[in-house]
Amino acid sequence: MRLEKLITLLVSLSPFAVLAQQPIQPLPRLGGCPLGYYSSGSYCVPSKSGNTRGALEKTGNSCPLGFYSSGNYCVSSPSNNREAIQKQGNACPLGWYSSGSYCVKSR
Repeated sequence: MRLEKLITLLVSLSPFAVLAQQPIQPLPRLGGCPLGYYSSGSYCVPSKSGNTRGALEKTGNSCPLGFYSSGNYCVSSPSNNREAIQKQGNACPLGWYSSGSYCVKSR
């Protein structure tokens, strides 16, 4: 068991480790759904087309670096390998950097 944890830790620290991408998950419906999502009750649900990208609710008029606007949402660009969250207060958590009203996960 300890060896498995050590291997997991080493892989996560490796320069070849996969970067976190924006999660593809249901979102609260705020008007029309973003590209790649469909309306289901009070939610926007990811389609199963394989082209769906992770998204988050848009705060203000702009999206974080690596995301584009789609209605009331920010959708991860195809080349983006980072995760973003809405910024709470004036600073981002350790390991994240500020991008407008958002915090984006550092590499």
